[in-house]
Amino acid sequence: MEWLSILWIISGLVLFEIIISVDNAIINAQVLGTMSKKGRKWFLFWGIIIAVFVVRGMLPWLILLANNPSLGLIGAFKASYSSDPGVASAIEQSAPILLIGGGTFLVFLFFHWLFIEPKHYGLIGEEFIHKRGVWFFAVVSVLLALIVWFSIKINPLMAFGAVVGSTAFFITHGFKENAEQAEKNMIEGSAKMTDISKIFYLEVIDATFSVDGVLGAFAFTFSIPLILLGNGIGAMVVRQLTISNIERIKRYKYLKNGAMYSIFAIGIVMLADSFGMHIPSWLSPAVTFGAIGYFLYKSVKDIRKEEKAAQSS
Repeated sequence: MEWLSILWIISGLVLFEIIISVDNAIINAQVLGTMSKKGRKWFLFWGIIIAVFVVRGMLPWLILLANNPSLGLIGAFKASYSSDPGVASAIEQSAPILLIGGGTFLVFLFFHWLFIEPKHYGLIGEEFIHKRGVWFFAVVSVLLALIVWFSIKINPLMAFGAVVGSTAFFITHGFKENAEQAEKNMIEGSAKMTDISKIFYLEVIDATFSVDGVLGAFAFTFSIPLILLGNGIGAMVVRQLTISNIERIKRYKYLKNGAMYSIFAIGIVMLADSFGMHIPSWLSPAVTFGAIGYFLYKSVKDIRKEEKAAQSS
């Protein structure tokens, strides 16, 4: 049964990483189209090594270290792969701080998409909310105030964790907006960049996009090896999507909706868990599969409808 649980968690992590990284794959594909053949080959080989083993290998370790500074650099690394009950207890005690920070980050990410980002409307009410995008800042500000208010009574460090989560959201959001503008300039040819510069640019963007997946991964498990395995496999699949027909993936227009609703649900799970509501480990993968499955079905249905309309015209 334990092996089934591990496989279920890894499967959920892989799917979550793939779906939330589709935007990253699209940026990669468009920038790679402006590079030489040699530059593309270099990125696709070394990019996987850096994305899987450096970025997704180091981020969970650094997050663990930030929540347990007493462990030190080497101690945090050993703790990532240790089965020592004392180490496990230390990580468990710091878990609420990490969970509330990650949950705040993911919920902010969802509301930004819901209120501000352009989208294909997949559910009733999305268009109504999107047209009132100016309310995004009011909603997340009130939400942060409520999270801090309730958490500071339990543990002041939890309140600080929530503030760090919101800060991380706005920092990474700024990088992503800059990436979109830089991508546009590259494609239009107004930005003169060498292949090496573009490769470094893509690696920085990949690191920014990976924050979502790594923080969300802690809703699935606190086991760093499982996070590294699940997110690593997902990152390799995203690289494969980059070199395959990315336009085909873009046809499934509601996949982003599924990704964002799963992010929202996982954020809520993390917040609930941080306040002591013990959530079963199977729930986050189940929510991910459920949300992605529904919007994948909706996308396929829409594609078939378009194909029938094209045939009849």
